[in-house]
Amino acid sequence: MSSIRPTADTGGEAGAPRVSAASLQRSVTVLALVALAALIPLLGPSLAMDGTGEAAAPGVGGIAFLRTVLFAAVCVPAGELFVTRLARRVPGAPIQDAPRSWAPVSAAAGFVAALGLASVVATGNLVPRRLSDMDIGGLYQTRDGALALLEVNAFVVLGLCALSRRPGTQVWPLAAVAVAEALRAHPTTEQSPLIGSGLTLVHVACAALWAGGLLYVLRTLLRWRGSAPGEGAALLGLYARVAAVLLAAITATGVCSTLRRMPPGTVLDQLTTTAYGRTLLAKVLLVVVVAVLALWARRRLRRAADPLTAYSPARAEVVVLGLVVAVSALLTAVPVPIRW
Repeated sequence: MSSIRPTADTGGEAGAPRVSAASLQRSVTVLALVALAALIPLLGPSLAMDGTGEAAAPGVGGIAFLRTVLFAAVCVPAGELFVTRLARRVPGAPIQDAPRSWAPVSAAAGFVAALGLASVVATGNLVPRRLSDMDIGGLYQTRDGALALLEVNAFVVLGLCALSRRPGTQVWPLAAVAVAEALRAHPTTEQSPLIGSGLTLVHVACAALWAGGLLYVLRTLLRWRGSAPGEGAALLGLYARVAAVLLAAITATGVCSTLRRMPPGTVLDQLTTTAYGRTLLAKVLLVVVVAVLALWARRRLRRAADPLTAYSPARAEVVVLGLVVAVSALLTAVPVPIRW
């Protein structure tokens, strides 16, 4: 259907030149978005801390970039598993004609990112200059080191599961990464660290399903645009209903986590005077944009003559969600605000 084609028709009647132009346009767009998402963690720390008087940790830009890759590597396979289960609930859906899985590539990217983060931990949270700077054996003796190793091993297992005949087993290494991130974000010296870890775990899990799920839904819509457009619209509608619940959970856990980091009386001040607050404010604004796009897409699903016109706002939504992932990674790298 023409309503879901963001570029020129890729059918045979369009001709080879138009196919090439459409493919080139998509490739350029993807590269531009990837570059933008990479610039946020790389340049974000200096912008966020400008004028705050806070000191940046060594290599904070690189660490934020690695965390962006790690978070994205969790979102992609989590979304694929999630949407695959949703598709089974759509009558007549051609499940066997699913898009190619990106999970193996995501697992490889996640492994490299986790390995890079583990090397930083092995150097005492400094950027390693040479192999001799790293104390690999010391990773087993510290909490942060053990969590870093858990993430490295989890991505190895994730890749093996993705290549196996039972890709559903990916849920276990994905859960291990989410738990490790939740524990890492809340050290034992923090007040009630288990509560903070629980909030972060729910937040990370729901965000991964939301962002990764929408990406795979849109890929599925493109795959089914000619063979099963009605089933594709039904899948998008089913995802939209679940996404509303995920957004509610993300909002609730995000608010609770913010109030744990910044007491209510200091939130407004710290949103503009601290790097953490500024980054959090940017994330909130992006999430508001995502919510508006989601409502727009849902409105089109319900009221438009052709429900698949919801593809356009949904496509914009997944782009902004990619930026949210990058800002979220930046949030984990900037200094935690002081409780006044």
